[in-house]
Amino acid sequence: MTRPKLVIFDCDGVLVDSEPPTLELLREEFEQCGLSVTMPHIESEYVGMTMVNVAKKARAAGADLPDDWKDSIYLKMFERLKKGVPLIDGIEGALDALDAAGIPYAVGSNGPMAKMDITLGAHPAFLARLTGRIFSAHDCKAGKPDPELFLKAAAFMGVAPEHCVVVDDSQSGVIAGRRAGMRTLGFDTFGDGAHLIAEGAEHLASMDDLPAMIGL
Repeated sequence: MTRPKLVIFDCDGVLVDSEPPTLELLREEFEQCGLSVTMPHIESEYVGMTMVNVAKKARAAGADLPDDWKDSIYLKMFERLKKGVPLIDGIEGALDALDAAGIPYAVGSNGPMAKMDITLGAHPAFLARLTGRIFSAHDCKAGKPDPELFLKAAAFMGVAPEHCVVVDDSQSGVIAGRRAGMRTLGFDTFGDGAHLIAEGAEHLASMDDLPAMIGL
């Protein structure tokens, strides 16, 4: 197996376990705006999307979201995330293995930098390992599933797409990785990753398995 020259990680649900409080907030917001959905539905339909696309999808499903909802939801989200979110189990060891092998890594997230400043910033030593290599779709023309974000990260790091590996836990991220021409690992610790495999990913069940999957 050929080792990659760059590994690009999603942030939410891959580096930090920030999705549970974020998705619960979405469920509450939808409920207040006339759309009653379960958490499993939120998890399957809204994970990995930009808030612009979340709003479009929710409105199409019947949620009467106010015009300024995107701005207000970020303010509420940031306050909730400031309570702290843990790192994903095994991620520090995975980065240790990449460092030992001399393989660089970067972050490509659909979330805004301000959100990552909060979630990653709660872990200063971990954030220091990523400084200067964090990329947000808010600085691109389009977010995932558009491949621009991953291609931008690869170009900045000076690595051709075919030598990159993407690690993402969402269907939109997996599609973006595939469209970018990168090997893509679908991170799913609670299931068999079938929904990610269907989009072209290889299932990564634990961060402890990452080094072996990329030939380390």
